[in-house]
Amino acid sequence: MDGLFGEILGPILSNPLVSLFKNLCTLFLIVFWAALVFWTWRDAERRGAMPWFWALVVVLFNIFGWAIYLVVRPPELADDAHERDLEIRAREVELLKGGATCPSCVKPIEPDYLICPTCMKKLRKECVNCERPLKLEWTVCPYCKTKQ
Repeated sequence: MDGLFGEILGPILSNPLVSLFKNLCTLFLIVFWAALVFWTWRDAERRGAMPWFWALVVVLFNIFGWAIYLVVRPPELADDAHERDLEIRAREVELLKGGATCPSCVKPIEPDYLICPTCMKKLRKECVNCERPLKLEWTVCPYCKTKQ
């Protein structure tokens, strides 16, 4: 049986074009493997995910290591996360600078609100005489001089 396959496949496998095709496929696989290692290193570095470790995983386990990395890698780039945090801080500062906020829920409020419309916390009391909003700790109205 071996002789029959050897007779049939022998001339095909000894053909220089088949040998060239086999060498080109081997070269492609080596370049592809190196490209996977390089891509994994760069992607893990940009995501803050131990690039040397994941590159080593891809070196050892090739495409299976790369697939594992794709499953467990951080969902966003480190620069994007940093930019998002800066934007959140900037908006918080903008809110605090722009006006008063509720001490309970930190939502924006107007200076003359008696209660917070969001969480219903009592913010000020009403003057018994002129009905203007007063701070809770005030014992006299500064507008009409009435004792509270």
